[in-house]
Parts: sequence; structure tokens; C-alpha cells
Amino acid sequence: MSEYVVSSHSVSYAGARIAMDAAMAKAQELAVAVNISVCDLGGNQVAFARMDGAALLSGAIAADKAYSVAAFLGLPTDRWFGMIEHEPALREGIVHRDRLVIFGGGMPITIGGEVVGAVGVSGGSEQQDIDIATAGAAALG
Repeated sequence: MSEYVVSSHSVSYAGARIAMDAAMAKAQELAVAVNISVCDLGGNQVAFARMDGAALLSGAIAADKAYSVAAFLGLPTDRWFGMIEHEPALREGIVHRDRLVIFGGGMPITIGGEVVGAVGVSGGSEQQDIDIATAGAAALG
């Protein structure tokens, strides 16, 4: 391999389905209808599910949560606000970036210490979305 090439791993469709199914099981346990998006390391959606009764708009939010995690190298979306709350210019400016979500529900999928994708969940409370995304991401770790 050349020094000019970077090699990385991304979640496969089979892995994305495992994460999605684990997230779905957690959502059913919590009795909340959500949208679940799993993306690869490049932020490309690999798998998506909209549970019966989940809000339509939440589908795009779930995908953006997963994308936000991948775009920032595995930073969970619930960590954003604490990082920017005392930085007025950053807090007011960065939220205008397309697809960036700064509230909970996006978690990295990590295998062997390497971020390989992300799970985004939307439709429940922030804590429910975090719990469901965490269950999905943990299914592969």
C-alpha cells in the first residue's frame, strides 16, 4: 500500500442490519415508535427503518444524526451542546450547517476501537433516542 492511500473499514449491510435490529428491539422494549438509520464511515446510509407510527420528519433527523456522528469521526450527537454552550459564536454558527445535529440520538459503531459507522435514532424523547442508538451501536462492539 502506498503512503498516499489511507485504508479504513466501514460497517457492511449485514452489520448495519444487526445494529438496526438491536435498536429496533430496544425501541420495542421502550414502546416507542422511531426511525433508525445506520450509516457507514463516510456517512452514507446503509440501512433504514421507520417503525409503524413513527413521525415522517423523524426519518431525515435520524439519518442526519448518524451522518453527524460519522462526519465528526465518532462524536456522539449528545456531546455537542456541552462542547459549544459557552462558545457563543460557534454555538450560533455551527447549527446552521446542513445535516449537523447537536442533540442526542446519534452513536458511533466501534469495532476493535475503530469507528466503522453510526446509528441515528429519532422519534422518542432525547434519552429514548440515545438509549435506542446505544443499543444498536453496541450490538456490533
